[in-house]
Amino acid sequence: MTSQVIDKSPEVANRLEVCAVRGETYEVDVRGHRVRTDQPTDAGGDDSAPTPTELFVAALATCVAFYAGRYLSRHGFDRDGLGVTAEFEMATDRPARVAAVRLTVRAPASLPPERRAALRAVAGHCTVHNSLVNAPQVTVEVN
Repeated sequence: MTSQVIDKSPEVANRLEVCAVRGETYEVDVRGHRVRTDQPTDAGGDDSAPTPTELFVAALATCVAFYAGRYLSRHGFDRDGLGVTAEFEMATDRPARVAAVRLTVRAPASLPPERRAALRAVAGHCTVHNSLVNAPQVTVEVN
C-alpha cells in the first residue's frame, strides 16, 4: 500500500481513503484508523475480512447501538447487556443491493418495559438510518 498525504483542511473534514492491498482486499484509512474489507473465497477473495456490504450493515447496527447507549446513559440506565443483532437479505434482482435489514436491540435488563418504546424510537433515528431513509447524493468520478 502506498502512503498518500491527506488534505485535512476544514473544507475536507469528512474524508477517508481506500487503497488496494492485494486481490480483493482493500484497506480504508479513516482519521488514522484502518479497516480492511475482503470477499469470501467463493467470490474470489481470501475471506480475510468482512465484505463492504457487511460493513455497511455493521455501520447501521453500531450507529443504532450508539444512539441506544446514549439514550440509556442520558436517562440514568447502564449499558450492561446492550447489544444489537443485524440480519440482512440481498436483493434477488438488479441492481445489486441490500434489500432488507432487520435490527434487534437487546435492551439491558435494568430498562423498564415502559421505556422500551422510547429506546426504539431513539435508536431508529440514528445518523446512518436517517441517511438511508433520506438518501444522500452520491457521485462517482474517475481521475
